[in-house]
Amino acid sequence: MSERASKLLSELSARTRQVGATAEPLLADMSETAGALRALALLSEAGLTAWTVPQAHGGADCGGLAGPDEVSVRALCVLRSALAYHSGLLDVMLVMQGLGSYAIARAGSQTLKEQWLPRVAAGERIAAFALTEPEAGSDLGGIATRAERRGDRWRLTGAKTFISNCGIADLYTLLARTSGQSGDGGQGSLTMFLVPADAAGLSARRFEVTAPHPIGELALDGVEVDEALRLGAVGAGLELALAVLGRFRTSVAAAANGFARRALDEALAHLRARRQFGRPLSAFQGLRFELAEMDARLRAAELLVDEAAAAVDRGQRAAAEVARAKLVATETASWLCDRAVQHLGGQGVRRGSVVERLWREARALRIYEGTSEVQKLILARELLEGPAGS
Repeated sequence: MSERASKLLSELSARTRQVGATAEPLLADMSETAGALRALALLSEAGLTAWTVPQAHGGADCGGLAGPDEVSVRALCVLRSALAYHSGLLDVMLVMQGLGSYAIARAGSQTLKEQWLPRVAAGERIAAFALTEPEAGSDLGGIATRAERRGDRWRLTGAKTFISNCGIADLYTLLARTSGQSGDGGQGSLTMFLVPADAAGLSARRFEVTAPHPIGELALDGVEVDEALRLGAVGAGLELALAVLGRFRTSVAAAANGFARRALDEALAHLRARRQFGRPLSAFQGLRFELAEMDARLRAAELLVDEAAAAVDRGQRAAAEVARAKLVATETASWLCDRAVQHLGGQGVRRGSVVERLWREARALRIYEGTSEVQKLILARELLEGPAGS
């Protein structure tokens, strides 16, 4: 990494930590919707949302970390780790701007890029990514939402679920079936569309999850969109969706590290301050052993994320590196947050305590954007079929 790039990431990390520290108490008692909108406003005021869009389309100058037409994964990881340390809501509102708009940057027309991307980068428009369906999660080939061509328009019918920013988004990049049948694997039969939130026939219904943020399901009842809102070639939607996930998956691991780092800091502070049997908890050998393991596992996860992010920014395929980072970081964060809860005892399970919140927020990361089991399958495939095994 060049000296300029290293300095840029260091400065970005420091600025993001400051934003997170300022925002954390402001968001603590706000409702989901109000908190999400306030979080996005704070992020955009600090210029952080600009890092979710390529420089060529109104995003931040990433100092050579990635090309002007790309989002820097190393920058995303710095941002998400620092934000997650303070607030899961800050983290999700930042990444959704990129996750929901990257397909436009990669495959949209010049008109769509100019219309949407600078406003997403500025936080003026809220983006969402609509892949998951009731019967299609990790298996995108199972997508049933159908898009039928009618002249110069497409008619979309179906349902999406577990869609972050549901109900507050201004646009959805949405994967639909344009040929074939559900379960066909999706190769050549899926297409991506940009669906404005105010499209007739589109409705949103919110539900709650373990770590509260705007999330829910979409119903598409004959939603019509212009041909100009198609993203990429007809039938090329699976490849486009996988490219989006491939660009942003490493940053999930970075967010996990942010949660884990905060949990470790909370555990350290408690064990130093809390006294039992006439001495600090930090004096007990069993707890010292566990702290050492927490630190070592977390540092290993951080190094794996650094490796994967750098590889993706360099344009490498990096399937093994990304899968390894996502698997290890998310599983480590979940374990480490659980141990922090155990260290705090009764205070650890009290609703509203920092470690209780972290425990809830970290859990979902082992599921979304590819479960831990999917990452194991990817990694095993790379080991068996990649260069070393071929």
